[in-house]
Amino acid sequence: MSTEIKPELSTKSKYWIEKHRYYELKHFCLQYNIWKQIVDTLEIEIKNSSSSGVSLVPVKKSSNYSNPTEAMALKRVFYANKINMVEETCKETSLALSPYILLAVTNGYSYDVLRARTNIPCCRDVYYELYRRFFWLLDKEHA
Repeated sequence: MSTEIKPELSTKSKYWIEKHRYYELKHFCLQYNIWKQIVDTLEIEIKNSSSSGVSLVPVKKSSNYSNPTEAMALKRVFYANKINMVEETCKETSLALSPYILLAVTNGYSYDVLRARTNIPCCRDVYYELYRRFFWLLDKEHA
């Protein structure tokens, strides 16, 4: 599903970003659910390897890390930072509507889908204004 927002705004818009940059950020956000799965898997793996001393995730011979648990922890931090960036940008956009914005930008939901599934408490114009603001703020954060 994709949103109904036009990928290119007028350059006079206060939330203008270049069309291809918008697509880059949109696809960045669509990876959010993958990152969450990776972090969850790594947390389980770190607990298992710490308690048993044996890792199910192989570490490459060319790796700079001799400790597989440390390598997994660093990978977990890498993805957790991306997750946090998206979530914090949603909160900065609108604290009240951040759960709806998060659903939209990480799943590609349009206003109509959010309205039907979650009964979003704002009108279409307010939602898309905040949607544009989210990507504008993410552009500043992710530059």
